Amino acid sequence: MALRKKAKQDDIVAEGLYIASAATRLALKNRILVDILTGAEGFEASRFVPDARETLLSLAAEAEADADRAEKERKTAKGRHTDSDGTHDYRSRDVRNLRKRRNQSLHIAQALRERAEDPEELVKLVDDARDAAWSEVAKNIDRSLRIEAARPDLEPDYDRMRLARMQALRMVDLPKLRAHRRAASHAAAERAGADPDSDPDGRAAAGG
Repeated sequence: MALRKKAKQDDIVAEGLYIASAATRLALKNRILVDILTGAEGFEASRFVPDARETLLSLAAEAEADADRAEKERKTAKGRHTDSDGTHDYRSRDVRNLRKRRNQSLHIAQALRERAEDPEELVKLVDDARDAAWSEVAKNIDRSLRIEAARPDLEPDYDRMRLARMQALRMVDLPKLRAHRRAASHAAAERAGADPDSDPDGRAAAGG
């Protein structure tokens, strides 16, 4: 019975870590895409390792905060035997589950902090995020090409068209994405009361 309970807790912790890793990859993927849009030269995994570490530590802090909430709720619920008024209105019968939730959150937080200090784990997260970012860009390019040419996959020189796809990325997709980013920055500047004609770094835009 004890082994079964431990296995169940291990499964819950593993699921929490899987979700946290997925969230980290998503955050890194978006960071890499933004880096592409700003015209950064080349890809260096080491440039994104601090982002990976920061994201993992942030998620660990969230898990610790959840553990603190569970502990406060457990103390409040202890000794209360009346009917509950809602989902989060805990009673004495909920004390055991709240203790389990606290322990699971602490295990997740500890594992995330360990991963945040593991260079190999950080590089792996960045590499996975890079693959996801490239896959998203490649799908956008492929979708654009399929619109402009009904069946490019049937072309006999399909492999030789890779250069054309890269040209499409440089000349079509990235300019569109940069334009979208400029529009978003423009709107944000207007909301903040800043000069709407300045770039995101606060410099005045060139004439025209």
